[in-house]
Amino acid sequence: QVQLVESGGGLVQAGGSLRLSCAASGTIFSINAMGWYRQAAGKQRELVASITTDDSTTYAESVKGRFTISRDNAKNTVYLQMNSLKPEDTAVYYCNADVRTRSYRVGQLFWGQGTQVTVSS
Repeated sequence: QVQLVESGGGLVQAGGSLRLSCAASGTIFSINAMGWYRQAAGKQRELVASITTDDSTTYAESVKGRFTISRDNAKNTVYLQMNSLKPEDTAVYYCNADVRTRSYRVGQLFWGQGTQVTVSS
C-alpha cells in the first residue's frame, strides 16, 4: 500500500556528518507529518525530529542544534541532516509518515524498515 524506504546510514567517526533520506511510495493522496525516530540497543524507540506540512519542526533536546529535518513534498521524501555526531547517536533510525491514501480517508501511520547509524569514538 505505502512503502517507506530509508537510506544514508552507515559508520562515521565522532564529529562527522550523515544525511538520511526516506522516500514514500505507493498509494498516496497526501502526506501529513513526517518524522524520524531512533532505537538504540536495549532502549525504547524515541522521537528524534518531526516536520509538519507547513514545515513546522520539533526536535529532541539531545539533537537540537546538530540535526536538521526537512522534506521535499514533490518527492514524498523526508531528510535528516546529522552533524557533530556523537557515539550516543548510535542507533537504528526509522522514518514514519502520516499518509492519506485516499481523499476520503484519514491518515495512517507508516514506518520504514530502519537504517543503522554507528558513530565511533
